[in-house]
Amino acid sequence: MTGFQGVNLVWLIAALVLVVSALSVRRIGFGLFVRTLLGWAVIVLVVVFAIGHRYELAAAWSALNNRLGLEDQRVEGDTVRIRMSPDGHFWARVTLNGIERRMLIDSGATVTAISEQTARKAAVALSDGLPAIIETANGSVAARRGRIGKVALGPLAMRDLGVVVSQNFGDLDVLGMNFLSRLHSWRVEGNVLVLEPKAASGTT
Repeated sequence: MTGFQGVNLVWLIAALVLVVSALSVRRIGFGLFVRTLLGWAVIVLVVVFAIGHRYELAAAWSALNNRLGLEDQRVEGDTVRIRMSPDGHFWARVTLNGIERRMLIDSGATVTAISEQTARKAAVALSDGLPAIIETANGSVAARRGRIGKVALGPLAMRDLGVVVSQNFGDLDVLGMNFLSRLHSWRVEGNVLVLEPKAASGTT
């Protein structure tokens, strides 16, 4: 059993114990007790499944939106247009060494930052030097420097992109200015972020 599965099991048992305790205090009938308990068990299992498979579910949701014409990331020639999410941010589907991730585009971030999980899956080469100190909204955190062989956002591809990696980033992956600065231009039109590649030399 992995550590993540173990944590999920603990949460499941704890939730069921709380439900059983609450129902016991109310002294409801046995039949209703069983049905209520099963209902809560299903809800907890669905939540645990959704958390454990969030990346796969996000990819499936994106594919469904594409079929329905509701795609939030569109490619027009070599230009990428990303519609603003309900949370007010721009999120992009980016591949890191061929591994797809949903990344926050943040012009306020000097360098691209990824989680340790993403770094492992994408086989990102990390340096053995001293850690970098990164200023975040939650204060200063230590992060290791690394290089990604290829980063692609639709047709916009960058090679040998510098990144920082830290467990303090949690599940958040951020595409920073060291990616955006290699583009010909990027701008916001209404609620759409427009990314354009450099002319002549392409996007490498």
